[in-house]
Formats: sequence, C-alpha cells, structure tokens
Amino acid sequence: MILYGVLVAFALVAPVIFYPVFLMKVLCFALFAIAFNLLLGYVGLLSFGHAAFLATGGYTTGYLLTTYSGFSPEMAIIIATSAATLLGFAFGVVAIRRQGIYFAMITLALAQLVFFFYLQSPFTRGEDGMHGIPRGTLLGFIDLQNNLAMYYFVLAVFIFGFALVQRIVHSPYGHVLKAIKENEPRAISLGYNVDRYKLVAFTISAALAGLAGSVKTIVFQLASLTDAHWHMSGEVILMTLVGGVGTLLGPVIGATFVISLEHQLAQSPVGDWVDVILGVIFILCVLMFRAGFVGEFQKFYKKNFK
Repeated sequence: MILYGVLVAFALVAPVIFYPVFLMKVLCFALFAIAFNLLLGYVGLLSFGHAAFLATGGYTTGYLLTTYSGFSPEMAIIIATSAATLLGFAFGVVAIRRQGIYFAMITLALAQLVFFFYLQSPFTRGEDGMHGIPRGTLLGFIDLQNNLAMYYFVLAVFIFGFALVQRIVHSPYGHVLKAIKENEPRAISLGYNVDRYKLVAFTISAALAGLAGSVKTIVFQLASLTDAHWHMSGEVILMTLVGGVGTLLGPVIGATFVISLEHQLAQSPVGDWVDVILGVIFILCVLMFRAGFVGEFQKFYKKNFK
C-alpha cells in the first residue's frame, strides 16, 4: 500500500514534469496491458485477439461523439465499454472451451473478422479512420479540451481499472482462477465449473480493454484501424511479458517501457527500425528475463531479503 501511495503521488505531479498527452498514452496502454494480464497471468489463456476489444471501445466512442451532438463523454465511455463487454462474451463463448494454441488461433481469427468489419464499414471511414472526435464536457462542467483536466480523468479511470483487477486477483474468485491456471483438472475435480470462471474472466478482460480503447480515442480524438490490427494484440503481449506476467505492476511497467522506447526511437535516426528493435527485446525477454522486470525483481528480493 505504501508503494501504491507513492506511485499515485508521483502520477498526480507527473504532468508538471512530463507532457500530459504522452502520460495519457502510457496510462491507456497500461490499462490495456492490465486487462490482458488478467487473462494470461491469472488464468493462463493467451489471447491474440484483444485488439478487437480495444478498437470496439474506440470506434463506438468515436461514432457516438461525432454523430450525436452534445453526447456526453461519460455516456459514450459506458456504452463503448458495454459493447466491448458483449463482444468479449461472444468471443469467450466460442473460444473458451479450447486451450493453448487452439485458443490463441481462435481469438486471432475472430479478431481478424472484426478488423475486416471495421475496414469495410462506412461509419469507421475505412483506412482514413475517424478524425476530430470532440472530447466534450465531463459531467457537464469539466472541459476535457484542457489537457490537464483530461489527464486527471484518464488517471482516475486507470486507478479504477487497476483497483478492480487487484480486487479480483485477491478475491476468492481470483484464487480459483489461479487454481485453474496451475492445475485445471484438479479444479474440475473439486467441483468448479471451469469454463464459467474462464468466461467471466475473459469478459472482464475484454471490458477493461474496451474501456482503455474508449478513453484513448477521447484523448487523441482519433479512432483508426491501427487499434484493430493484429499487431496491436502482439504489442500488448510484449508489454505484459516485458513487465512481468502474473504481477499487478508488471503490465504497467511494461507498457511504460515499451511506449517510452517507441517514442524515443521514433525521434531517432533508427526510427524505421522500431519494430525490429522491439522484436529483439521480445526475444531477449523470453530467453533471459522470462519473469519480466517486476517478476525478476520479486525473485531477487525473495532470494536475498527473505
């Protein structure tokens, strides 16, 4: 709790030190990585389709705010998150009975269907994407055009998502998820309806991913096919692995590292090699730091100080 308090205090003063829009991008992707980590880190299900939920949240928010004049951003976020939740439930019903590579391939195939739907649908404007999405006024009096006000709203949403996952992980339901990951046949023998537990976890993960996509669209006033592409699903896997799978702070650290690295590399002479460099980092993490930054630190701490 002391560590969380220090991190929240730092987040509150961070806009004084760093550019608020960059910080909001980090927070949005950190929430996306937290959502993905709930599924991979605590249930053991590797999804290659989480970009579909991020994009669904983004496109739904963009459509509502551009089509209906005066539509409030909080209602757009709620509806967009609900749309991502329903899509996650539908994905889960189809995929949840499979495991391992079969589960991953089904989620990838379903996500590609969603990608081509957004590519061909007139309301998404295809490859051009939605531009100039209004931020609007939060609760009728907070002008989100102000980057500082927008930042603290995004921070509040992120803290909500993080606290929700933290509560789930440490609840009796979370302990069952961990048991399913460690030994699914044993969990079945104890009488747990494993498929139902996994479906609920998948749906919650999709909802948080949709929430991240919705907020991200309002921040950048843009919804594009980039969020629906399979590359985005791979990027969130990288963030989670780099930070530490199955740790609460791992996805946050991983997202911060990856987004910061992309930002720095894009402004350097090797800007065209960003994907290659990220690929090398991914390989090194898999080979040398399998527990990620946070996981390796936890192992070092337990070994030397406990």
